[in-house]
Amino acid sequence: MNLLNLLDKMCPDTKNADEKEMFFSRREAFHRFGDMSKKVAMAAVPLGILSALPKVAKADTESLIGVLNYALTLEHLEYRYYQMGIDAGVIDGADTAIFEKIRDHELAHVNFLTEVVGNVLGGDPVMEPEFDFTAGGNFSPFTDYPTFLALSQAFEDTGVRAYKGQAGNVMENDVVLTAALSIHSVEARHASMVRRLRTKKGQDSIKGWITGDSIGTLPAATQAIYSGEDNVMHGGADVTQLTGIDSAAVTEGWDEPLNKDQVLGIASLFLA
Repeated sequence: MNLLNLLDKMCPDTKNADEKEMFFSRREAFHRFGDMSKKVAMAAVPLGILSALPKVAKADTESLIGVLNYALTLEHLEYRYYQMGIDAGVIDGADTAIFEKIRDHELAHVNFLTEVVGNVLGGDPVMEPEFDFTAGGNFSPFTDYPTFLALSQAFEDTGVRAYKGQAGNVMENDVVLTAALSIHSVEARHASMVRRLRTKKGQDSIKGWITGDSIGTLPAATQAIYSGEDNVMHGGADVTQLTGIDSAAVTEGWDEPLNKDQVLGIASLFLA
């Protein structure tokens, strides 16, 4: 199965009114997902399962709202970036369907996190901030496709590490943890797709996953996204001493987390 078809199965087509209504209808989702423990592992969780949240929530509500609003800010950034890229017509024609699908996924994540924060936890979902994707005139992602792809890779790789960095903060809530990890896995698919696209188009020689703390041909300003990815210590052991695999390959086997301050520092470059 090619990646576009796989992504298509993970989230609804938000341009299709019937699919969107079915996906976001609490009543429909409740009937369709009776065995939640087996059905919940998808990118944007049907909102019908959210009725279970008040029964299982153990984590401090304010803390949980803070974590989810942080995730929501990142999803706002990604959704807006792809929507603006599509609107600008900068994407090569053959790749448009890929980024429309990724855009749809990010919108589904925005809607899901907004619902959880506002209607389940009783908090105030963070509003979409104003973004400057030129970073003060340093980038031209909406007129230059290679730049669009480079920033897309940067955002997706950041998202993967950001979700991993917050897993421990929501682990007391099984439903939210499952949903967050499901979103995390889809962000990883996005990252892999974009990385492979850049290599296919001769813009880099990177793999679909991160090797060490290498930024490849990305701008030097993106180094913070990859710092720490050269770690080879896991579970208190140096993995390079346990296998005959070289250190570069070992680093490819793990994504390292980024904490909230690190991620917001990266994202702040693109806030207006």
